[in-house]
Amino acid sequence: MQKIPEPLQAVIDQLARLPGLGPKSALRCAMAFLQWPEAETRRLGTAIHDLRDKLHLCGRCGALADSDPCPICADASRSSDILCVVADWDSMLTLESGAFYTGRYLILGALLAPLDNVQPDSLALEKFDARLLEGEITEVVLALGATLEAENTASFLRARVQSRFPAIRVSRLAQGIPLGAEVKFMDKETLRQSLQFRQDLA
Repeated sequence: MQKIPEPLQAVIDQLARLPGLGPKSALRCAMAFLQWPEAETRRLGTAIHDLRDKLHLCGRCGALADSDPCPICADASRSSDILCVVADWDSMLTLESGAFYTGRYLILGALLAPLDNVQPDSLALEKFDARLLEGEITEVVLALGATLEAENTASFLRARVQSRFPAIRVSRLAQGIPLGAEVKFMDKETLRQSLQFRQDLA
Protein backbone atom coordinates (compact mmCIF):
# COMPACT_ATOMS: atom_id res chain seq x y z
CA MET A 1 0.00 0.00 0.00
CA GLN A 2 1.41 3.37 -1.02
CA LYS A 3 1.89 5.81 1.81
CA ILE A 4 0.54 9.36 1.49
CA PRO A 5 3.46 11.80 1.18
CA GLU A 6 4.18 13.57 4.45
CA PRO A 7 3.44 17.17 3.26
CA LEU A 8 0.04 16.04 1.95
CA GLN A 9 -0.68 14.05 5.13
CA ALA A 10 0.12 17.10 7.27
CA VAL A 11 -2.51 19.15 5.41
CA ILE A 12 -5.05 16.31 5.62
CA ASP A 13 -4.50 16.01 9.37
CA GLN A 14 -5.12 19.73 9.87
CA LEU A 15 -8.21 19.85 7.63
CA ALA A 16 -9.69 16.78 9.34
CA ARG A 17 -9.84 18.77 12.58
CA LEU A 18 -12.40 21.17 11.06
CA PRO A 19 -16.11 20.67 11.91
CA GLY A 20 -17.83 18.37 9.44
CA LEU A 21 -14.64 17.16 7.78
CA GLY A 22 -13.42 13.61 8.25
CA PRO A 23 -10.21 12.12 6.84
CA LYS A 24 -11.77 11.32 3.44
CA SER A 25 -13.27 14.78 3.00
CA ALA A 26 -9.99 16.32 4.14
CA LEU A 27 -8.14 14.26 1.53
CA ARG A 28 -10.49 15.51 -1.19
CA CYS A 29 -9.95 19.13 -0.10
CA ALA A 30 -6.17 18.70 -0.02
CA MET A 31 -6.20 17.13 -3.49
CA ALA A 32 -8.29 20.06 -4.75
CA PHE A 33 -5.67 22.47 -3.42
CA LEU A 34 -3.04 20.65 -5.46
CA GLN A 35 -5.10 21.24 -8.60
CA TRP A 36 -5.41 24.97 -7.97
CA PRO A 37 -2.97 27.40 -9.57
CA GLU A 38 -0.02 28.01 -7.24
CA ALA A 39 -1.02 31.67 -6.74
CA GLU A 40 -4.46 30.60 -5.46
CA THR A 41 -3.11 28.15 -2.90
CA ARG A 42 -0.62 30.74 -1.67
CA ARG A 43 -3.41 33.31 -1.41
CA LEU A 44 -5.45 30.87 0.70
CA GLY A 45 -2.48 30.16 2.95
CA THR A 46 -1.84 33.88 3.43
CA ALA A 47 -5.52 34.55 4.19
CA ILE A 48 -5.55 31.83 6.87
CA HIS A 49 -2.29 33.16 8.33
CA ASP A 50 -3.66 36.72 8.41
CA LEU A 51 -6.79 35.70 10.34
CA ARG A 52 -4.85 35.88 13.59
CA ASP A 53 -3.17 39.18 12.76
CA LYS A 54 -6.04 41.14 11.23
CA LEU A 55 -9.09 39.94 13.17
CA HIS A 56 -9.78 40.54 16.83
CA LEU A 57 -12.72 40.72 19.23
CA CYS A 58 -14.65 43.96 19.54
CA GLY A 59 -14.06 45.42 22.99
CA ARG A 60 -17.73 46.30 23.42
CA CYS A 61 -19.76 43.40 22.04
CA GLY A 62 -17.23 40.60 21.53
CA ALA A 63 -17.82 40.24 17.79
CA LEU A 64 -15.06 39.27 15.39
CA ALA A 65 -14.03 42.34 13.44
CA ASP A 66 -11.12 44.05 11.73
CA SER A 67 -11.70 47.22 13.76
CA ASP A 68 -12.37 48.02 17.42
CA PRO A 69 -15.11 48.94 18.01
CA CYS A 70 -16.74 46.84 15.33
CA PRO A 71 -18.91 48.52 12.65
CA ILE A 72 -22.12 47.71 14.52
CA CYS A 73 -20.92 49.22 17.81
CA ALA A 74 -19.53 52.23 15.94
CA ASP A 75 -22.82 52.88 14.11
CA ALA A 76 -24.37 55.93 15.79
CA SER A 77 -27.70 55.34 14.03
CA ARG A 78 -28.40 52.12 15.95
CA SER A 79 -30.56 52.15 19.09
CA SER A 80 -28.42 52.32 22.21
CA ASP A 81 -31.17 51.40 24.69
CA ILE A 82 -31.73 47.76 23.65
CA LEU A 83 -29.06 45.11 24.16
CA CYS A 84 -29.53 41.78 22.38
CA VAL A 85 -27.54 39.03 24.11
CA VAL A 86 -26.51 36.07 21.94
CA ALA A 87 -24.39 33.03 22.65
CA ASP A 88 -22.00 33.33 19.73
CA TRP A 89 -20.99 35.35 16.71
CA ASP A 90 -22.89 33.01 14.34
CA SER A 91 -26.15 33.92 16.07
CA MET A 92 -25.39 37.62 15.78
CA LEU A 93 -24.67 37.26 12.06
CA THR A 94 -27.97 35.42 11.57
CA LEU A 95 -29.95 38.16 13.34
CA GLU A 96 -28.09 40.88 11.41
CA SER A 97 -28.76 39.22 8.06
CA GLY A 98 -32.49 39.82 8.56
CA ALA A 99 -31.96 43.59 8.89
CA PHE A 100 -34.91 43.88 11.32
CA TYR A 101 -32.98 44.49 14.56
CA THR A 102 -31.37 47.89 14.97
CA GLY A 103 -30.11 47.81 18.55
CA ARG A 104 -26.82 46.74 20.11
CA TYR A 105 -25.38 43.28 20.80
CA LEU A 106 -23.37 41.42 23.38
CA ILE A 107 -21.87 38.00 22.68
CA LEU A 108 -21.66 35.76 25.75
CA GLY A 109 -19.18 33.37 24.16
CA ALA A 110 -20.92 30.28 25.56
CA LEU A 111 -24.03 28.90 27.26
CA LEU A 112 -24.03 27.46 30.76
CA ALA A 113 -23.44 23.71 30.64
CA PRO A 114 -22.21 22.36 33.99
CA LEU A 115 -21.76 18.84 32.60
CA ASP A 116 -19.32 20.25 30.04
CA ASN A 117 -17.68 22.41 32.72
CA VAL A 118 -19.05 25.65 31.22
CA GLN A 119 -19.60 27.74 34.34
CA PRO A 120 -20.58 31.43 34.75
CA ASP A 121 -16.91 32.47 34.63
CA SER A 122 -16.86 31.19 31.03
CA LEU A 123 -19.38 33.88 30.02
CA ALA A 124 -18.56 37.50 29.15
CA LEU A 125 -20.20 38.74 32.35
CA GLU A 126 -17.77 41.60 33.02
CA LYS A 127 -18.50 43.02 29.57
CA PHE A 128 -22.24 42.44 30.12
CA ASP A 129 -22.25 44.26 33.48
CA ALA A 130 -20.14 47.10 32.07
CA ARG A 131 -22.67 47.71 29.29
CA LEU A 132 -25.54 47.86 31.77
CA LEU A 133 -23.60 50.15 34.13
CA GLU A 134 -23.31 52.73 31.34
CA GLY A 135 -26.96 53.55 32.06
CA GLU A 136 -28.27 53.61 28.47
CA ILE A 137 -29.78 50.11 28.32
CA THR A 138 -33.49 49.91 29.17
CA GLU A 139 -34.11 46.40 27.81
CA VAL A 140 -32.03 43.23 27.54
CA VAL A 141 -33.26 40.79 24.89
CA LEU A 142 -32.05 37.23 25.50
CA ALA A 143 -31.71 35.64 22.06
CA LEU A 144 -30.19 32.38 23.23
CA GLY A 145 -32.36 29.72 21.58
CA ALA A 146 -34.58 27.07 23.16
CA THR A 147 -32.11 24.42 24.32
CA LEU A 148 -31.76 23.36 27.95
CA GLU A 149 -28.43 25.23 28.12
CA ALA A 150 -30.09 28.34 26.69
CA GLU A 151 -32.91 28.16 29.24
CA ASN A 152 -30.46 27.78 32.13
CA THR A 153 -28.37 30.69 30.87
CA ALA A 154 -31.47 32.85 30.39
CA SER A 155 -32.62 32.17 33.97
CA PHE A 156 -29.15 33.00 35.29
CA LEU A 157 -28.94 36.28 33.37
CA ARG A 158 -32.48 37.30 34.26
CA ALA A 159 -31.74 36.85 37.97
CA ARG A 160 -28.47 38.76 37.57
CA VAL A 161 -30.15 41.72 35.86
CA GLN A 162 -33.11 41.81 38.26
CA SER A 163 -30.85 41.82 41.32
CA ARG A 164 -28.39 44.44 40.05
CA PHE A 165 -30.41 46.51 37.57
CA PRO A 166 -34.10 46.14 38.55
CA ALA A 167 -35.27 48.95 36.25
CA ILE A 168 -34.08 47.14 33.13
CA ARG A 169 -36.66 45.05 31.27
CA VAL A 170 -35.54 41.48 30.48
CA SER A 171 -37.24 39.83 27.51
CA ARG A 172 -36.71 36.78 25.36
CA LEU A 173 -37.44 35.86 21.78
CA ALA A 174 -41.01 34.65 21.29
CA GLN A 175 -41.40 30.90 21.25
CA GLY A 176 -41.63 30.65 17.49
CA ILE A 177 -38.23 29.00 17.83
CA PRO A 178 -38.69 25.24 18.23
CA LEU A 179 -37.58 23.54 21.44
CA GLY A 180 -33.99 22.40 21.12
CA ALA A 181 -33.16 24.83 18.29
CA GLU A 182 -30.27 27.29 18.09
CA VAL A 183 -30.63 30.89 16.90
CA LYS A 184 -27.95 30.55 14.23
CA PHE A 185 -29.95 27.85 12.42
CA MET A 186 -33.26 29.75 12.27
CA ASP A 187 -34.71 31.27 9.12
CA LYS A 188 -35.03 35.07 8.94
CA GLU A 189 -38.84 35.23 9.18
CA THR A 190 -38.94 33.06 12.31
CA LEU A 191 -36.29 35.27 13.89
CA ARG A 192 -38.07 38.47 12.83
CA GLN A 193 -41.33 37.35 14.43
CA SER A 194 -39.56 36.01 17.53
CA LEU A 195 -37.86 39.35 18.01
CA GLN A 196 -40.97 41.42 17.23
CA PHE A 197 -43.14 39.44 19.66
CA ARG A 198 -40.50 38.92 22.33
CA GLN A 199 -41.74 38.18 25.82
CA ASP A 200 -40.82 39.41 29.27
CA LEU A 201 -39.04 36.83 31.38
CA ALA A 202 -41.17 36.30 34.46
